[in-house]
Amino acid sequence: MKKFINNPQNLTRELLEGFAIAHADLVTVKSEKIVTRARKKPAGKVALVTLGGAGHEPALSGFVGKGMLDYSVVGDVFAAPGPPKVIEALRLAKRDAGILFVVLNHAGDVMSANMAAEMATQEGVKFKMLVTHEDIAPGGNAPAEDRRGLVGCIPLYKIAGAAAEAGKSLDEVYAIAQRFNENMATLAVAMKTATHPATGQAIFELAEDEMEIGMGQHGEAGTGPSKIKTADETAELMLSRLLQAIKAKSGDRILLILNGAGATTLMELYIVLRGCKKYLDAQGITLVEARCGEYLTVQEMAGFQMFVAKLDDELIEYWKAPCQTPALTVK
Repeated sequence: MKKFINNPQNLTRELLEGFAIAHADLVTVKSEKIVTRARKKPAGKVALVTLGGAGHEPALSGFVGKGMLDYSVVGDVFAAPGPPKVIEALRLAKRDAGILFVVLNHAGDVMSANMAAEMATQEGVKFKMLVTHEDIAPGGNAPAEDRRGLVGCIPLYKIAGAAAEAGKSLDEVYAIAQRFNENMATLAVAMKTATHPATGQAIFELAEDEMEIGMGQHGEAGTGPSKIKTADETAELMLSRLLQAIKAKSGDRILLILNGAGATTLMELYIVLRGCKKYLDAQGITLVEARCGEYLTVQEMAGFQMFVAKLDDELIEYWKAPCQTPALTVK
């Protein structure tokens, strides 16, 4: 492993210190591991809170800011933050307008969130919890609890955050976010492993001529390894499954995001995107917007997550609404 770090035990604290220095106009860090906006949202508007482990930068804290998140609770590398930090963030966010509490479906995240939610309820904190579970690797019809939360949390923060900025009530923000949640799907493909930056250990193994579709962001098993395919073959293989999962048909409008895992180049992502557009055109499906880049990474893993969501007029409005965060700005 070759990485510019100091003592691995201080890794999360030090990366957040550097993150706050780089984006001092947008974010600040409280209590070492809670990232919040530098300029607070008015108390009369719904707050958004999320949690997750470090090592996936810019996610999740890179999306704290106007139009998206209010608080991001950061765990150690690839690990959920403990319930004490999560309840601390919920207390900081407490307001009459309420909190949308967004949790990715990973065992540690859900456990910490549930424990903190129980404490928040006892303390009279007004909130609604929403769990993202858009990974279709286990099958598009698999139970929600068996499907992981992947990059889909990012556009969900964007849409829910825009609704909150518009002054929607907690019930309204939750309903908008949940409608988006029910109409999105993600599938990942990996070609090369990442190392855990605190231990130097590889998180999975693949042969040089292999890729694996459906692998999770921490090396969780996918559909099994196969020989590496071309960009167009990979685009069609993945996109066909994703469109089936969201029941997309001719005339529908979709958002498509190609999220690089850390070591895959923009060159490759653009070539895959080209293949996706050709396939969508053949199906009569309108691509409202496409984005390529690194939003939720896994250190130096090679591969990407392909995300699609079916949109309606209201969701398009909120997707295109202004936001300003370290990792995403829409004017």
